[in-house]
Amino acid sequence: MTRRLLRVVLTPILVAGWLAWLPGELLAADWTASPGEPLQPLIERAASGDRLILPEGRYPGPLVIDRSLTLSGEPGAVIDGGGDGHAVVLEAPNIVLEDIAVENWGADLTAMDAGIFVARNATGSVIRDSRLTGPGFGIWLDAVAEVQVRDNVIRGDASLRSQDRGNGIHLFNVRDVTVAGNDIRHTRDGIYIDTSRDSLLRDNHMQALRYGVHYMYAHDNRLEGNTTRNTRTGYALMQSKRLEVIGNRSDDDRHYGILMNNITHSTLRDNRVTGVNQRRDAQGQGLVSGGEGKALFVYNAQYNRFEDNRFAASDIGIHLTAGSEDNELVGNAFVENRQQVMYVATRAQEWSEGGRGNYWSDYLGWDLAGDGIGDTSYEPNDAMDRLLWRYPVARLLMHSPAVLALRWVQRQFPVFRPQGVKDSHPLMNEPAFNESAFHKPEWGDADA
Repeated sequence: MTRRLLRVVLTPILVAGWLAWLPGELLAADWTASPGEPLQPLIERAASGDRLILPEGRYPGPLVIDRSLTLSGEPGAVIDGGGDGHAVVLEAPNIVLEDIAVENWGADLTAMDAGIFVARNATGSVIRDSRLTGPGFGIWLDAVAEVQVRDNVIRGDASLRSQDRGNGIHLFNVRDVTVAGNDIRHTRDGIYIDTSRDSLLRDNHMQALRYGVHYMYAHDNRLEGNTTRNTRTGYALMQSKRLEVIGNRSDDDRHYGILMNNITHSTLRDNRVTGVNQRRDAQGQGLVSGGEGKALFVYNAQYNRFEDNRFAASDIGIHLTAGSEDNELVGNAFVENRQQVMYVATRAQEWSEGGRGNYWSDYLGWDLAGDGIGDTSYEPNDAMDRLLWRYPVARLLMHSPAVLALRWVQRQFPVFRPQGVKDSHPLMNEPAFNESAFHKPEWGDADA
């Protein structure tokens, strides 16, 4: 029996073909940066798919990443933007930035100076587990799609006036973007989303800001599980359609928990707003006339649905104005607000559905049938309320015999009561809310 030896000669052409067949990750290289040395030359030597590892230390910027790289920082790795312009610019698809601190970028808001600027050709990029500290915008996404911004810590410059700071995360003309798990403080707005659609903001924590979340001309977006605290306005929803606002919290915000301006065909469900109150003097009087804190402010907003929300311990539970009609409210709880409802118009608004309305902590009716529904309607406002809203100085007469007599007449003879908000089937008991669905963060030091 004869043995035959088979020889395979690997010519350069065969080698090239074999390498092309291999998966890209097997060909990717790891590069380790040297602290104190610029990263840009290393980026220019790397190929798409490579990974740059940044050991502890400072790395001078700015950087432009124009290929699909992964930049991974070890604890203590810092990119210094040099104090002018953007610190890091992403200009290629599928870039990953992770575990890196970015500091000291520019403060020119007109030039959109950002810690990380994501250009439109950076589709599919990911920014995660990083910390950004600086005066301008934290992360700016510019007309890009399918980017993820996850679990970052962003801190603005608290020594600047809020209007002179950039937003924590700024989304302009984006699509299919996810912003999740970020902790943002001391910027102007936490997350600003403009002219964008089909994006998700989830589980972000925002504190000490002008607006926690600010929507402008942003349609078909979802806002879920976020928390704001100590902002002027928790959630400012403006000029947008078909928003899903689900399971968010506003704790101790100052002027508005949720503000809706020209919002249509949107759903607000399972949100909790607590403690929106203006500052008061030693006598308990508000420091600004007409400046009451509003848990929910609805301005020129129609055809929206409010379901299973809780608005509590605020100056005003819900304020509707400027044609905010034809909205559906059912299953909500209005608990211990100084004034539950402020509705100035006289068009009738029925706030119940299918024999079920909302819970009002100041409802005084009975439930003789024992079905959990009040036997009489809840009508929060009367003619005197409207008079006092239009002429605040008339509050001096609020407890006068004439005013008390007029209110008694309106209760006894409903024909004298003007039309307005009416809940024909008020709930006798506050609906049970799933506390486990709400993640309340440990806020700690506001400067942490």
